Amino acid sequence: MRVYVPTTLKGLAAAHPGGALDEAVAYAVTPALREWYVSDDLEELEYAALNRAAEASLRLLAEDTAVPRRRVVVAVEVADSAVSPYPGDEYQDQSSLGRVVLKGPIPLAKAAAVHADVADEDVAVDVAAAALAIAAADKGDADAQFTVGGAEDHELLWFATQEISGLLA
Repeated sequence: MRVYVPTTLKGLAAAHPGGALDEAVAYAVTPALREWYVSDDLEELEYAALNRAAEASLRLLAEDTAVPRRRVVVAVEVADSAVSPYPGDEYQDQSSLGRVVLKGPIPLAKAAAVHADVADEDVAVDVAAAALAIAAADKGDADAQFTVGGAEDHELLWFATQEISGLLA
């Protein structure tokens, strides 16, 4: 099963080169995500899970104002047994669809790819604003949701695992 682990550049640096991702929450194609998205196209469903992980990365940025304002998501292949449903998600709002719990740290060596914002001033400004607004957006504030949408307008770039060192530089 492919999972998308939200993190930050600081979290990625801590796991590189021989460490592990300590984040316990990830996003995957779950039955709830399939039902909500109403699609059998696995690529589309994985893209939806990736976008939810990118939004979760914004929440991590909101918690740590010292890290660079770039969303980071690590795509990892794990055994189905390494994933369990997120507790309390019987009723899921749209942003929590696909949320799962990872059983134990995930070695970065298992990563398939990293998705991250480009190092660009315009992107950094939008991501910084979205990180500041994410809590209000989660509470239904329409202006804050618009601000978060500004960050979501920027596609995450795909990086091979061999490119992590350059991404962190």
